[in-house]
Amino acid sequence: MTYAMTSPLRILVIEDEPLIAMVLEDYLDMLGHGVAGLAETVETALSFVAAGDFDAAILDVHLRGGEASWPVADALVAAAKPFLVATGGHVEPPPSRHASAPVLTKPYTMDGVRMGLDGITASA
Repeated sequence: MTYAMTSPLRILVIEDEPLIAMVLEDYLDMLGHGVAGLAETVETALSFVAAGDFDAAILDVHLRGGEASWPVADALVAAAKPFLVATGGHVEPPPSRHASAPVLTKPYTMDGVRMGLDGITASA
């Protein structure tokens, strides 16, 4: 069975847990996509967003040290880049400006990643 989609995407991954990032990278590879960059901090993610060399992003809500990634979501919106908000459990509600952002729930599944990316890139 093949999982590859018709149009390969370059995905920016914002994730501070190396094991989770590796699993996500494997899923993206099996789906025919590539990782355009991996950011573990808001600062690094903002640098990737400014460079703009990606098609979509998967954005972990809470990064190491309690760092919230909402400034990255703001930058993605400003750059007109589609993104999924990734969360692994109970989290505070998102800021109202991101209340309708599509969510990818952890633990990730191949189908969840595929459907999430299909949903945010269908009109791209």
